[in-house]
Amino acid sequence: MVLQSLAFQSYKVKIEMNFNLWLKITLLLCTFVAKQKIMTTLKIGDKAPNFSAKDNQGNIIQLSDYTGKKLVLFFYPKASTPGCTAEACDLRDNYQTFLSKGYDVLGASADSAKRQQNWIDKHELPFPLLADEDKTVINAFGVWGPKKFMGKKYDGIHRTTFVIDEKGVIEDVISKVKTKEHAAQIL
Repeated sequence: MVLQSLAFQSYKVKIEMNFNLWLKITLLLCTFVAKQKIMTTLKIGDKAPNFSAKDNQGNIIQLSDYTGKKLVLFFYPKASTPGCTAEACDLRDNYQTFLSKGYDVLGASADSAKRQQNWIDKHELPFPLLADEDKTVINAFGVWGPKKFMGKKYDGIHRTTFVIDEKGVIEDVISKVKTKEHAAQIL
């Protein structure tokens, strides 16, 4: 009886050790997976994600607002930075061409509405900018993820433009944006 009890205790210890090891491995894997930023890859022909977000003036803008119109939705890392300003000003300078070809233009970043509005005022941008501070739209379009700049790794917005048709289907995805010539890439 004592031998059986010792054998049972030994077996019980092995099970507990295995369970503890399994638990530690599971926790490590879960932590690793949670830290990974998995970017969605929307492609031409996909239905654009529905969204609803506030713009620079506090208006709620939804994808459905553009039903029946083509939409250029450009995501940029940060308002008032040199590259983003070059991109936005190139779109501004070609805005009438976009309108004449049936396109509306909408920008989006994680900046506050105030920062977006200041940028609009300073550069006379004629299109609204989504203030997606909680990154709902950014994540829906899969443009948030790991980046590297001068050897430093961090998470941020990947400069990407989606051209969406009148039915809400993605016509084009531009991930290698030329900030000073972006309108030409789209048109």
